[in-house]
Amino acid sequence: MLSRQDNELICRVGPGTPMGDVMRRYWHPICTSAQLPQPDAPPLRVRLLGEDYVAFRDTEGKVGVLEELCMHRGASLALGRVEEGGIRCLYHGWKFSVAGVVLETPNHSDPKYAARMKAPAFPVHEEGGLVWVYVGPKELQPAFSRFAFMDAQPDHRVVLRINVACSYLQLVEGGEDSSHVGVLHTNMARPGWKDGEFEPNPDVVNPAALASNDLEPGLKIEDTAFGFQYVALRKTSTEGVKNARVVPFILPYGRIIPAPAFSFTVLEVPDDDTHTSTYIIVYGKAPVTEDKIIELLGLDDKRYYDRKTCAFSASWADAFGQNRERMKENWTGLRGVEVEDAAIALSQGPLFDRSKEHLVPADQAVMRVRRTLLEAVKRVAAGDAPLGVGRDLCVVSACDAQLREGDSWQDLIPAHRQVPLA
Repeated sequence: MLSRQDNELICRVGPGTPMGDVMRRYWHPICTSAQLPQPDAPPLRVRLLGEDYVAFRDTEGKVGVLEELCMHRGASLALGRVEEGGIRCLYHGWKFSVAGVVLETPNHSDPKYAARMKAPAFPVHEEGGLVWVYVGPKELQPAFSRFAFMDAQPDHRVVLRINVACSYLQLVEGGEDSSHVGVLHTNMARPGWKDGEFEPNPDVVNPAALASNDLEPGLKIEDTAFGFQYVALRKTSTEGVKNARVVPFILPYGRIIPAPAFSFTVLEVPDDDTHTSTYIIVYGKAPVTEDKIIELLGLDDKRYYDRKTCAFSASWADAFGQNRERMKENWTGLRGVEVEDAAIALSQGPLFDRSKEHLVPADQAVMRVRRTLLEAVKRVAAGDAPLGVGRDLCVVSACDAQLREGDSWQDLIPAHRQVPLA
């Protein structure tokens, strides 16, 4: 159980809030590269940490992120013209570069005036199919942190954005909760459950394909320089051998989930207190298609997902599309890993009150997420940098493997202990 005060502390991310201060020390994805598909493409109105921005790709292909409202009279630049090396406000024609340089002020021709002005613009880095931005204090801007998926070949990587109308923490906690996989995702995790027999899922792309039928995994957790890592140990049919599923929590909201042949990096980026942009990056050593991942996640159903807006649109209006008749053969009456995860998170409400919970040992990783975030708040309040800022995260990964009794689970991913603390 978390107190209401601490719950509010780590869920509220707007400007001037303690967790908002923590979040603003990191680089964040603000959109996918595909959302700005070519030079001079239409601008994109984006929300991050309770504030509104406009992202655009200029004539040379460079991406800029500016405050949404024009510095002249406050019209939205998301309605503007992207042309000839910048973005132009429709209201009076003021034009800005990706760096915020004022290029033209048609209703005031004095060049000295424009030279003294600069629109609020933010550092941008584009890599791995995502546009990243830093919106924190300029003097504290950290080095950009790279992830392993950034080195994957483009045809071996799929990048998706799913906008979900609830707090980021509900989605983070679901992702760090290993015991839910074998229950919520029963049809994918434990085929044959209806007949009482465990049949491993042969789909090598599916992150819910468990190697064990054990619904009560034992958890062990270790702090790391990027947050923490934990192992979920499940019994197997082989004496002296357990299935070990190692998952990292990467501050402030990231995780990596193992699938038999691929890895899923998931970043739960807070748009504001009650809206989240989930970025899912699937990558491996073999080609993978967006259509395959969309189908796997259940997002090929237009009732749930709009590829253009990235909105997850299921709601209580139709019980998230749940088919009660289908539950005779399907555990949830839903279809797809993301559909099941998002529906459960949305069912908790926009911002869940964790003071009403009753936790069990299988929730240890969820509890550690909260403790890690509360510690980050304390570190930043004391003038220190939170964990993981400016670190190279390319060695951070996940695994699902067999572990013999007496062997060290940390040795399954030894590189996690090699990430420098400073």
